[in-house]
Amino acid sequence: MSSAYNPPQDPLVILHSDHEVVLVDKPSGLLSVPGKGEDLADCLIARLQRVFPDALLVHRLDRDTSGVMIFAMTPHAQRHLGLQFEKRQTKKTYVARVWGEMADKSGTVDLPLIVDWPNRPLQMVDHENGRKAVTDWRVVRKGGGETRVRLMPQTGRSHQLRVHMLALGHPILGDPFYATGQARDYPRLMLHSETLQFRHPDGGQGMRITAKCPF
Repeated sequence: MSSAYNPPQDPLVILHSDHEVVLVDKPSGLLSVPGKGEDLADCLIARLQRVFPDALLVHRLDRDTSGVMIFAMTPHAQRHLGLQFEKRQTKKTYVARVWGEMADKSGTVDLPLIVDWPNRPLQMVDHENGRKAVTDWRVVRKGGGETRVRLMPQTGRSHQLRVHMLALGHPILGDPFYATGQARDYPRLMLHSETLQFRHPDGGQGMRITAKCPF
């Protein structure tokens, strides 16, 4: 961990709940699941299970990332959603503020990633042994030495968006792992999971849930 764990105490923000799924707006600085040790026990799923005791994990967001997370309310929903993530049938859109003004309006980063073992949990680009990682990006606006971008990951590797933006020379602002100097000097990681599209486990209807970007 980059620093002592002092998660925000914001009340739970429920974006949608029904008999199969519950979607929550995760605050930045809160772990998705417990870490190792008592000091890392406070996390989103533990808080959620106080309200929804049956909530089951489907996916994770990095501690410092905010935004939409989906949890299953039944084992059937957990399997159904897990397969959607595995088969890349879900669609996620993120908003990020990155260092520098990007020259192009949009593009795709296709760089394989692997854990940087001596420096884990950091990840790095590795063309020999890395796992495929692809991110589409589009500029929303730029100015003042930074760019706001929408990021659409096609794969779900650990730290994918953070490493891919760094590889472009535009680290995400406030990133405690990958940003340096002034780019790091922000109150939080400027990365937010804005929308999640998925098929409802009961009947397969397409759903799109949004969490408003806080920055």
